[in-house]
Amino acid sequence: MLDFLKKNIFIIILSSITLFIGFLTFLTFIDRSFIELNQKNLQYLLILNIFLLVFLFFFIFIEIKKSIKTDIDKDGLSSNKRYITYFSLFTLIPSILISIFSLFLFSFALEKYFDKKVTTVVNNSYELAKSYVEEVRNKIEADIILIAFDTNKSANFLNDNSNEYIRFLKTQKLIRGVDEIHIIDKDKKLLYSSEDINSYIPPIDKALNLVLEDDRPLKIINAPANISAAIMRLQSFENRFIYVVKFLDKDISNYLSESQEAISFYYTVEERSTGIKVSFALIYIIIVTLLLFISITIAIRFSSRFFRSINNLILASSAIGQGNLNTKVPELKTDKDMEILNRNFNLMTDQLKNQQERLLINERHEAWENLARKLAHEIKNPLTPIQLTIDRIKNKYLNQISTDDKNNFNENLKIINNQIKQIENLVNEFSDFARMPKPILKDNDLVSILNDNIKLLSQMDKTININFIKKNDKVLFNCDKEQIGRVFFNLIKNSIESIQQKYEKNTDFEKKISIEILRNNDHIKFILIDNGIGFSEIKGKIKDILNPYFTTKKNGTGLGLSIVNKIINDHKGKLSFFSIPEGAKIEINFILDGNRNFNS
Repeated sequence: MLDFLKKNIFIIILSSITLFIGFLTFLTFIDRSFIELNQKNLQYLLILNIFLLVFLFFFIFIEIKKSIKTDIDKDGLSSNKRYITYFSLFTLIPSILISIFSLFLFSFALEKYFDKKVTTVVNNSYELAKSYVEEVRNKIEADIILIAFDTNKSANFLNDNSNEYIRFLKTQKLIRGVDEIHIIDKDKKLLYSSEDINSYIPPIDKALNLVLEDDRPLKIINAPANISAAIMRLQSFENRFIYVVKFLDKDISNYLSESQEAISFYYTVEERSTGIKVSFALIYIIIVTLLLFISITIAIRFSSRFFRSINNLILASSAIGQGNLNTKVPELKTDKDMEILNRNFNLMTDQLKNQQERLLINERHEAWENLARKLAHEIKNPLTPIQLTIDRIKNKYLNQISTDDKNNFNENLKIINNQIKQIENLVNEFSDFARMPKPILKDNDLVSILNDNIKLLSQMDKTININFIKKNDKVLFNCDKEQIGRVFFNLIKNSIESIQQKYEKNTDFEKKISIEILRNNDHIKFILIDNGIGFSEIKGKIKDILNPYFTTKKNGTGLGLSIVNKIINDHKGKLSFFSIPEGAKIEINFILDGNRNFNS
């Protein structure tokens, strides 16, 4: 998921910006954004929305096209393309239908929102609250006239007695149903009050100035919130005014404010209903487009991971069916089961290849063994008569030849004998190759076998430094000791001879051989590296080096490495040669199974 976000970060940012502008347009239409609501701003916002939407569509199209090219067309599997097409259609069609239905539903709901009955209810609820407030505010005028009348009538009775005034005002408060009654002078100084002196809030100057010379009551329409107040001059008193306060119900006052805001919002929405529909449609299209892109992209990625593995398996199995066992299925990051299938398939092809190689090696060796057996028989038969004939010639004619010719005669006979001995050695090698016995398997220590061979072969050339690297003192392997010893002997001997051949041409290098033996749970690996002549003379023929009778030596028979390869093959191993810049590298990999294991 994180990789998907990183790869599509630009589209996600662009989608977020487009979505933000869409919501901003919607809020501007209903006059709830920081942008001023006017025709010019709305026009700019709509143009910006359309531009961003086209820009978003373009990049989504490019990204999907690129994904199809890299993840679908690259594999060329028809089922992959079909899967993507079906998935996209199954995502696209419901999304389009839901979009159309949602837009229709929103349009229908918006129309119902502005239904005549709804408009009537909204207006009536506001008028009702407004009428209540006006009624309370108007009633204060009647109340203050009655209170002023009683106060004027009781002028003689009150006679500036504070206690009488306070008791009188409190009685009037109860009778008239008001909250506060204050007697003040023209300077708004409180003279008497039905309440505590601290609760007194003076009226505004403008209100007091209007009743200085007027006996009519004055309703204060700009009184503080939730307060209905009135002021009136007392005719029976000089420089005295009665100030009456009645508190409104807080809930009613808040309801009136909320109703006024709701009506204002309601008519703003009604006026901009078309723009709201457009902005809603834009927002919906942006969201649906983004969701479609994400779903299609995920479908492409998922199907490419799944079908690419299947496609690789199909191609690999076709190649194997045609005989190419070197084919490998790429081990891609996909579902766990597919990864296991790919890995098992590759293991199967490795096993088939190893079995095929062993069969080919066995068949090749059987063929060469038959040929070697026949050659040994056919060549060995005439060697004895030839040798006897030479002996007779020597005994019969040696005394008859002059002294001057005796040396030439003996020299020629010596050459013939040497050639016969070489042929006999060749015949013996043919016989050894033809009579290679089956291995007798026992647990043997490879470290000990290598030490014995290194000790023996180091006498061939003591100037060569042989470095034996081992991490364990013992590496037990179920093998034929004599045959494995012959393998190590031949390989080390060949490295020594290779270094000696190089030294004949160039003495300016340190002669060295590195031998290493490694082990783990399922194989034992033998590695030999020398700095001899390497395989420079047979660059393109390293594979042929294991074929019988293939040799680069002047007096070689080409059977040594063939015998080595057959022994390794009989021990379920594999011999590999590598050309390196300063010599050669040889590896033997013995694969261990349940019947052949090792200990240390």
